[in-house]
Amino acid sequence: MRVEIWSDIACPWCYVGKARFEKALAAFPHRDGVEVVHRSFELDPGRAKDDVQPVLTMLTKKYGMSEAQARAGEENLGAQAAAEGLPYRTEGRDHGNTFDMHRLLHLAKEHGRQDELIQLLYRANFAEERSVFTGGDERLVELAVAAGLDADAARAVLADPAAYADEVRADERAAAELGAGGVPFFVLDRTYGVSGAQPAEVFTQALTQAWGERAPLKLLDGAGDGGNGDAACGPDGCAVPQG
Repeated sequence: MRVEIWSDIACPWCYVGKARFEKALAAFPHRDGVEVVHRSFELDPGRAKDDVQPVLTMLTKKYGMSEAQARAGEENLGAQAAAEGLPYRTEGRDHGNTFDMHRLLHLAKEHGRQDELIQLLYRANFAEERSVFTGGDERLVELAVAAGLDADAARAVLADPAAYADEVRADERAAAELGAGGVPFFVLDRTYGVSGAQPAEVFTQALTQAWGERAPLKLLDGAGDGGNGDAACGPDGCAVPQG
């Protein structure tokens, strides 16, 4: 069975949702028969590569939040991440264009290192002091090498704007065709869809159903889960947990 996960490195709910999905997958009896593929989705595709802003500044300008609201949202997201055992810096992070990261993830997919790279990119973006947006290509090359990729191969991809660009755009078209308006978005065997950073129990249900069934895509909205269906990032911003 194939699980495709549409996500963006700039999406905090993707970071949290990956951990929740992996918790469910680890306990799934057929986990060795599940292939996980990460697909590209850009939350801010129109942002120039050199347009980097502090996250709090981006939130206030793009979504009309007050600085207090932006800080509260980051604190709440930090708490959600901590509940999954994930480090999360609530201040001092940057926001920028993620297209090059997605292109590197397609290189990593060809070499069987995609999950390793996306995890390192998430950790670098959400937990480390060094920005993934202001360090230039060499910062991304460093992470690619840590994931097991060849440094020269990573540099070659970053030096060629066309490298894997079609693959990124194909992923984004597929997301639109499947009705993904935000991320994370999980599609199991092109049969069931799970939107948002749902609790592990919802992913367990989806894995169990998709393992033995083939039907048109059904969106499992996590009814009764306390509103976690809204735990996603989209064009209008990232949902902020209340309480």
